[in-house]
Amino acid sequence: MSEIINVPEIFGKNVFNDKAMQERLPKSVYKKLKKTIEDGAELDPSIADVVAHAMKDWAIERGATHYSHWFQPLTGITAEKHDAFISVPDSNGRVIMEFSGKELIKGEPDASSFPSGGLRSTFEARGYTTWDCTSPAFLREDTLGVTLYIPTAFCSYRGEALDKKTPLLRSMQAINEQALRILRLFGNTTSHRVIPYVGPEQEYFLVDKNKYLQRKDLIYTGRTLFGAMPPKGQEMDDHYFGSIRPRVGAFMKELNETLWRLGVSAKTQHNEVAPAQHELAPTYCQVNLAVDHNQMVMEAMKRVAGHHGLTCLLHEKPFDGINGSGKHNNWSLTSDDGINMMNPGETPHENVQFLLVLACIMKAVDRHADLLRESTAIPGNDHRLGAAEAPPAIISIFLGEQLEDVIDQLCSTGEAAHSKKGEVLQTGVATLPDFVKDATDRNRTSPFAFTGNKFEFRMVGSSDSVSSPNVVLNTIVAEAFKEAADELENSDDFDSAVHDIIKRLFAEHRRIIFSGNGYSEEWVKEAERRGLPNLKAGIDSVEAIRTEKAIKLFEEFGVYTRTELESRAEIEYEAYSKTVNIEAKTMIDMAGKQIIPAVVKYTTQIASSLTAVRTACEEADVSVQKELLLETSDKLSEMKVALAALKDILAKASAIKDNKEKAFTYLHEVCPAMAALRKPADELEMLVDKELWPFPSYGDLVFEV
Repeated sequence: MSEIINVPEIFGKNVFNDKAMQERLPKSVYKKLKKTIEDGAELDPSIADVVAHAMKDWAIERGATHYSHWFQPLTGITAEKHDAFISVPDSNGRVIMEFSGKELIKGEPDASSFPSGGLRSTFEARGYTTWDCTSPAFLREDTLGVTLYIPTAFCSYRGEALDKKTPLLRSMQAINEQALRILRLFGNTTSHRVIPYVGPEQEYFLVDKNKYLQRKDLIYTGRTLFGAMPPKGQEMDDHYFGSIRPRVGAFMKELNETLWRLGVSAKTQHNEVAPAQHELAPTYCQVNLAVDHNQMVMEAMKRVAGHHGLTCLLHEKPFDGINGSGKHNNWSLTSDDGINMMNPGETPHENVQFLLVLACIMKAVDRHADLLRESTAIPGNDHRLGAAEAPPAIISIFLGEQLEDVIDQLCSTGEAAHSKKGEVLQTGVATLPDFVKDATDRNRTSPFAFTGNKFEFRMVGSSDSVSSPNVVLNTIVAEAFKEAADELENSDDFDSAVHDIIKRLFAEHRRIIFSGNGYSEEWVKEAERRGLPNLKAGIDSVEAIRTEKAIKLFEEFGVYTRTELESRAEIEYEAYSKTVNIEAKTMIDMAGKQIIPAVVKYTTQIASSLTAVRTACEEADVSVQKELLLETSDKLSEMKVALAALKDILAKASAIKDNKEKAFTYLHEVCPAMAALRKPADELEMLVDKELWPFPSYGDLVFEV
């Protein structure tokens, strides 16, 4: 019988949260810190020593020996450097455990070895981490012992943002200021802050660790570069929401407990559609915490999986031919006194504030669709988006029948007189209770779908940080709010002006609304007719962040500087080239050292068998052996030619100096050469004796967990 867990008792136990601060900080210090956290007031440096001392005592009481400034560089994952609390020993050789306000506020990791896109030269090493007091410190318990982790921002010596956290905090300031202007226009005087809330759903795969360690492609790249489909894939849909296997269940139980202790509200867990695929969803929290929590989730998944003889795969497409993984970024705007600006209410057609917010969001998404696409542009996502398993690369909005009907009324007659209501769902079974269904269905093929009181941005990759998509969402909507507020504040007749703005924005940006099948070829053609961008590969969208339009947007709201945007474009091109380069070299290694030797051994066995049969009986029919030997040899020859071609193309691509040119060479030349090598190799897997095949098959990996 498993141990009974008291969730309220353990939740947040390893977090220096509000409860811990109230208990350990003097009232005056606590109030000042809370004002910074809740109101966005400037941090008073004079309180840092007191907070640091209390944080240190709290951590040491729980066994901590070290602290770490925990930050999110432009690698997409987190970074940390650990320092012990011990001070210089005294004359008696004794040490005192110390942690000062200065150490809390500022750290100095080497900034030269992280991606900077030219912001830092190799010899320019100085960078700073600075305490983000809006995200609470926490304790991690692992093989290192207990460590105090302090969430921080990371910047260069000259102050440029080198991380995912700083622009996110800047974008939160931008949308707060502009959203408050909208609320004030509607007479709201009680809200003092508007906060983006996010709930990122996390998809992932679990495979047996021993089998994982036999696959160089999974070890080096996170995805399988070779692999034939097993007789059964996901076509029976029997894994989706199916019974959770004991081994996976044990993993999920430990994962939940680990996350709950860290204050992460892991709520929903289930099997996803692909075999060996699963999902974890948290409840909503403010976006900067959601970004931190999602990084904790991914790190915990990898760590906990190992305790159960498993490996967690976070790549967007670990297995070709099987559904990949993503993150659904559920985004809303809520005031500090609980007003959700995306709540349409019972009668959306009468909710003018909601309609203005909706119109502004439509405008923002239509105007900056390229930026939203770019915010999801990591190499792994190219294997998933538009593959009839995830949203297409074309940005569109799904609103549902109720809101589309309101928009149609406004655009056609100038007035909206009614809102469609949800009807009672009739099940036809007397013992089942009737209930009112939603006023509209959902659309899983939409990249940006309204789901009742929030928007679900479904394009984010499973391994990626959710910071960049939310930076873009916050900033583009802040711009739309600002333009609406500027117009309304200068109007003599607010009611007429707001009505006109809503009607105009709906009419101008209706092209972004699409409710049909986003997987269909018809939609691709229709989107082109509407003038919507279709940026199929992630690197096709990179230039979007250094257009004058984007630079003006981000600089106006203080989210990115021109230099920071330029650097991020260079980083994305470089990251793409490096990723594909590693994949190509791994394929070359596996093909040359594992697959080809295995096939040669197999063909040698067939040839020996053929000779033995002929020796035993000259009249024996050996046509099957001959045919198999010829077929295998032909595919082996095809593979050898493809291997040589990949080596040549890779050498050419590797020699290119310009980051953009190099990235597109990898996309248009190296990737097709990799596909050409994979094809005969996967066909050979279906011919060669399984005992001779050098690594576990897809069936071994996804069905034997």
